[in-house]
Amino acid sequence: MLTIRFDRLGLQPGHRVLDVGAGFGRHVFECARRGADVVALDYAEDEVVETRATLGAMVDAGEIDIERFKGVLRGDATRLPFDDDSFDIVITSEVLEHIQDDVAAIAEMFRVLKPGGMFAATVPAWGPEKINWMLSDEYHAPKSVGGHVRIYSKTELSAKLRSAGLDVRGTHRAHALHSPYWWLKCAVGPRNDDHPLVAKYRKFLEWDIVEQPTSTKIAEKVLSPALGKSIVFYAHKPASASADSAAA
Repeated sequence: MLTIRFDRLGLQPGHRVLDVGAGFGRHVFECARRGADVVALDYAEDEVVETRATLGAMVDAGEIDIERFKGVLRGDATRLPFDDDSFDIVITSEVLEHIQDDVAAIAEMFRVLKPGGMFAATVPAWGPEKINWMLSDEYHAPKSVGGHVRIYSKTELSAKLRSAGLDVRGTHRAHALHSPYWWLKCAVGPRNDDHPLVAKYRKFLEWDIVEQPTSTKIAEKVLSPALGKSIVFYAHKPASASADSAAA
């Protein structure tokens, strides 16, 4: 299930792509399939191990070229272990809402992005996320299932991206059918995965991801502008940014 639209990033074979907070690697896998050279970074060790194993299996199965697999490592988004201007594209999906110092993380992603490069970030959209917080304190407690420390408005994150030096080029909402699932989970308890209604809705979402029927595609397109659980930001690092940073 992809949240970012890679055609809006101009992703090309051979591009160097960094996924900050890659999780279990869903966006990294797609970038590799498209011929990009991928590096995945995450703070959670178990997710790093699984992503590395999955990429290795994809290489073994011939789904991606081993040359595309540049590394999967554990690291801190506020202290990225890469040189300035290292990547053509930097993405981060459902990560910034977990980080206390999100400004430092954005600055680091800007630093390692090449001048002229593209950036994409996804975070929970304000409306659906606000309902989750209202329904469950456990959902957003720092050590909880969600572990979210803030709810972004579109204005706030746009301002933080621009303050870092990025040129924000557009946004869209995604995953409308996932918002009711999380409202339901929060209503019955975010750890209560065995609740009959939660289990039934999860099966529906899994079916939708696998089968991708026309009916739910239409529903997503119609409902996402209002109910989309995630909002995606696309931005560009100006070609003059590196020189400006050096001068500063």
